[in-house]
Amino acid sequence: MSFVNIPLEQKQAVLQELSSIKEQFAARHWFPGTSGNLSLRIGDYASDNFHFAITASGKDKSVSTPSDFLFVDQAGRPCETTDLKPSAETLIHCEIYRETGCGAVFHVHTVFNNLVSEYFGEDGAVPIQGLELIKAFNIWEENAAITIPVLPNYAEIPRIAELVSGVLNPAIPGILLRGHGIYAWGKNAFEAKRHLEAFEFIFEYIYRDLLLRKS
Repeated sequence: MSFVNIPLEQKQAVLQELSSIKEQFAARHWFPGTSGNLSLRIGDYASDNFHFAITASGKDKSVSTPSDFLFVDQAGRPCETTDLKPSAETLIHCEIYRETGCGAVFHVHTVFNNLVSEYFGEDGAVPIQGLELIKAFNIWEENAAITIPVLPNYAEIPRIAELVSGVLNPAIPGILLRGHGIYAWGKNAFEAKRHLEAFEFIFEYIYRDLLLRKS
């Protein structure tokens, strides 16, 4: 389905859902200094010619305005005439959608995900084992062990985007950028939100556990 053929009510529903998610995350202070970005896929998920709505660049995400989001294509280019600019990190969203076929990608900056990504940055992955919240990723075995990839935070976004496919694990719906933040995704907004909340719990747990072990 081409973007022009997507019904207006479907586009509005996507924008409303994104706005609701943005308000919830802003209330948790997950968007400091206009940081972070959210996107929702729209139209035919099976097509490589996909489109998605994404937060506009440079917006205060603690307030809601009619110009908070715009629609872009699979290359991150605006689908409609607009003065808005997509987030600088849109290309990373494009790559995650292309590689996973997911329906939503959420990216936030928090103190805990930054600290943990720095601590494990040289290792290239954050190891996690035995935590209950691993079940949020539909991993149910007892004492399960997973790793979350950590990518370098290059200034040039295309350099980061081209690394995504090499580290992405379909079973682990998240990638950290070192000293930057987490990208989490899911088949829809509900699942992506669940995954993001689980990651953030895990990062805080890891940080506090490290402090206890050193005290």
